[in-house]
Amino acid sequence: MTSRRNVHAGSRRGAHGSRIRTVLMVLATAAALGAPVQAVASPSVASGANWDAIAACESGGDWQANTGNGHYGGLQFTQSSWAAAGGLRYAPRADLATRKEQIAVAERLARLQGMSAWSCA
Repeated sequence: MTSRRNVHAGSRRGAHGSRIRTVLMVLATAAALGAPVQAVASPSVASGANWDAIAACESGGDWQANTGNGHYGGLQFTQSSWAAAGGLRYAPRADLATRKEQIAVAERLARLQGMSAWSCA
């Protein structure tokens, strides 16, 4: 009897984990395709951000920054954040996108996860 409970408990955990993975994959795919996704993290941020000031702090204001440290562009996106927030629709990496495109992606990223992506924010 005890072993049955363990089997069922394990299968429930597996099903729950599978559902979470599925939801995360759907959200990541929607973000990469630029589909509107409801904000979960911090809904009141983004549109009022001073992206030029953040870029000045993050990269010295160099919107094409690629220093080899794994962070790209004026707002120092990681490649995974750039892709998750839909940046690939503009350029393969943030440093190859325009200032305006980087800000558009930053707005999406801020809606998804808040301003914690930027240490200077």
